[in-house]
Amino acid sequence: MSLSLIEEGAKKSSVLWVSLPGGDRLAWHVWHDGAVYVVTGGGEQELPGLVEASRVTVTLRSKDNGARLIAFEADVRVVDQASPSEAGAVAALAKERLNAVDSAGLTARWAARSSVVRLAPAVAV
Repeated sequence: MSLSLIEEGAKKSSVLWVSLPGGDRLAWHVWHDGAVYVVTGGGEQELPGLVEASRVTVTLRSKDNGARLIAFEADVRVVDQASPSEAGAVAALAKERLNAVDSAGLTARWAARSSVVRLAPAVAV
């Protein structure tokens, strides 16, 4: 499976399923810089066990009909939201966050109360 195939699926899918210890969970996401990014906790989507995991299975489904596009293993890393190198990913997530009640203070709230997680596809290059 190629990274380009995963990227195409992630860009065509508005949500994904992530396999966690308590079962599969639905999550909105953004594709940025070769990986899927999600935000969890602090009033955002709850993905229990994700920040503690080292690897998870991610399943992408079609926006149109819900059909499975692709599933892949991903390495999990909690993002340092204060790092300048991660600013683009956090900004991309904020841009895709629909119906936020506090869009002006969204990234500050995430930094204080949520975790941003990078799910890097574990594919051979």
